[in-house]
Amino acid sequence: MSACTPTRIDRPSRAYRFARAKRIDRIPQDPNPPPGHRRSPGGFRIRPADLSASITVFLIAVPMSLGLAVAIDAPLQAGLVAAAVGGILGGLLGGTPLQVSGPSAGLTVVTAELIQVYGWRTTCAITICAGLLQLVLGTLQVARSALAVSPAIVHGTLAGIGVALALGQLHVVLGGEPQSRAIDNARALPGQLADLSPAAPAIGILTVAVLVLWPRLPGRTGHALRHVPAALASVALATGVAAVAAPGLSHVDLPSWRAHILPEPPHGALLGLAAAVLTVMLVASLESLLSAVAVDKLTADRPGPAVPRSDLDRELRGQGIANAVSGLLGGLPVSGGAVRSSANVRAGAVSRGSNVLHGVWVLLAAGLLVPALEFIPLAALAALVMVVGVQMVSFAHIRNVHMHREFPVYAATVAGVLLMGVLEGVVAGIAVAVALALHRLAHTRITLGEGPDGAHRVQVRGQLTFLAVPRLSRSLGQVPDGSTVVVELDGSFMDHAAYETLQHWQDAHTALGGTVTVCGRAGQRIAEPPSPHGCRPWTPWRNHTCTLAQSPGRPKVGSGQLASGLSAFQRNTAPLVREELARLAREGQRPSQLFLTCADSRLVTSMITSSGPGDLFTVRNVGNLVPLPGAETTDDSVAAAIEYAVDVLKVSSITVCGHSGCGAMQALLGSSPGGPPTPLMRWLRHGLPSLERMRGLQGAGGHPPDGVRWRIAGRPVEDDVEQLCLTNVVQQLQHLAAHEAVARRVAEGSLELHGMYFHVGEAQAYLLDEGEEVFARVSPTADEQSLA
Repeated sequence: MSACTPTRIDRPSRAYRFARAKRIDRIPQDPNPPPGHRRSPGGFRIRPADLSASITVFLIAVPMSLGLAVAIDAPLQAGLVAAAVGGILGGLLGGTPLQVSGPSAGLTVVTAELIQVYGWRTTCAITICAGLLQLVLGTLQVARSALAVSPAIVHGTLAGIGVALALGQLHVVLGGEPQSRAIDNARALPGQLADLSPAAPAIGILTVAVLVLWPRLPGRTGHALRHVPAALASVALATGVAAVAAPGLSHVDLPSWRAHILPEPPHGALLGLAAAVLTVMLVASLESLLSAVAVDKLTADRPGPAVPRSDLDRELRGQGIANAVSGLLGGLPVSGGAVRSSANVRAGAVSRGSNVLHGVWVLLAAGLLVPALEFIPLAALAALVMVVGVQMVSFAHIRNVHMHREFPVYAATVAGVLLMGVLEGVVAGIAVAVALALHRLAHTRITLGEGPDGAHRVQVRGQLTFLAVPRLSRSLGQVPDGSTVVVELDGSFMDHAAYETLQHWQDAHTALGGTVTVCGRAGQRIAEPPSPHGCRPWTPWRNHTCTLAQSPGRPKVGSGQLASGLSAFQRNTAPLVREELARLAREGQRPSQLFLTCADSRLVTSMITSSGPGDLFTVRNVGNLVPLPGAETTDDSVAAAIEYAVDVLKVSSITVCGHSGCGAMQALLGSSPGGPPTPLMRWLRHGLPSLERMRGLQGAGGHPPDGVRWRIAGRPVEDDVEQLCLTNVVQQLQHLAAHEAVARRVAEGSLELHGMYFHVGEAQAYLLDEGEEVFARVSPTADEQSLA
């Protein structure tokens, strides 16, 4: 990544390098490991943060791995094998650095059925084949295409599996045995409740209660205890209580590793085996890819060092290799898990080292902690897995699919998984999705009426395709010749047949003396600007201008722009953001960043940073200036905003953003000491240190000394204005650090300061990348000279 290195100045200062970036909170990682990092010969890093995170994930993975093995009636060692292989191989070879792989919760129902039909050895062989198929698909780079499946089908599949898993484990919690099918478990539940033994349910209830309440423990003691994972705490407490109060409960029984069962060549009908391989591959891949996307979101939302985004094709290949090896060693199918991965991110992991180390700890525990693991009651593990199954049914996903009118697809998928099986449920979901799409495409409502102005109105609701052409022609044919007609289209698609029908009728009606207006639902004519403002938010702006000619009866441009813009917001944008704004109104604002930038109208901060409501606490002024403490005199607004953001809102970062062609910097360069003390010049005096600093970088005649020059991503600074804009960002960061609240938080390590420069003409953001303690003179390389 090319860098921008400023020239050297004589006095010590905090120094930075400018680097290209696409997001304001992403700073490229230094290729040289910082002190305290250890690098293995293969380039693999083990960092202190990864070490602590790996222990947290390990403490979650061990009970969960045993619980999943118990849930599907597989050898208990198989869960530990899958956790170790998934951690080590998935961590080293996967494409999502912070995703933790292990036994697949999404495949418990499928694997349990395979064990009953084919036996454990053949199930291992099916896992191997599914892993090899994942490897092939990852090599063909189809991972992104897999995510093109309707989210309602994907989340419905996982929800159905979660419900089936929870129903089965509920029988174990109640002291019974689970059935092979979810519907059978539901039917047998009343009988199980009628013949209830209190010991196992009590241990299960204790486990669930600790799982739910542990993250909510109050006070300092609770804060300290929450460092222990809830899964470990619940199983440990349940084990202790069971040892004292119910020693007769069934416990984990880990046979000797010498008796560990390995795979054999698959036996059975070829079509059934192929369907089994396809099902295991499909569910494991979708679960891993969805988890990878979720991990990216979690990582992007937290403060700290940047982590590379997921390479989904590499992730699919890594999962394939892990599944093949896990099956070969007699382990359960492997996939990326949301529970383990989210715990890894929240524990502060910064690289794939935590994933690999957690696999090593599981491997050591499998050999050294067998006597301790055998004290765990099966009811506690079943309760843990039951909670995991319930968590797979996400109410947020249900609300989302309902909002997009895809709940029938979700419900059909869940019902199919529960009643028939995973693969059959996916097919049912796809069938309903196709039927729903065809219904929406074909179901077009066309009405003919008369408006209050006497004009005939033809209203079309829905997609206008060839299927609706007969009804459209019939309605248009009822319009009297020579009349005034408004055709209102409320849909997002019109095919060629419908377009030609409407166009031919419009030509014929106009030829007979009539008038035709084709408009959208809000009454705006098709192909006209949506408002007198002439532009729309979040659409590509090309040859943008908001200056319109005045005409009699039209309000002034300024008031017209305001009114039409507000109207467009209420009509188009407000329905989309109302729910989120209502949440922010209830919970209050919790922005993660203070963004201090210039008042220039060309800087649309939310567009540049891809942020939305509640993300940025923004302060704008002329020149993006930060007055030094005590220098504000008559204006404390910037200092007040800094204090409020740092001490009240507890932001985790502050960004000072300058931009090209800044009018304030041009005014500074053209100012004279004896000029009139206007309000603008009184404010710009806070930028004089930036001007003095820039002049300190220049030699005689205002030009940089020989061999010293500013560079931005391989090019020199365009002119003095740009050099002052860059210098001003660095200088204002120093002013910012002089504020007491900022200095305190920076010293605590809870606040980061970033500098940013936005080139308006290039539409390109540049980040200030912290480097050495002083500005360093750069010797241009051959590549840099060619770029210059």
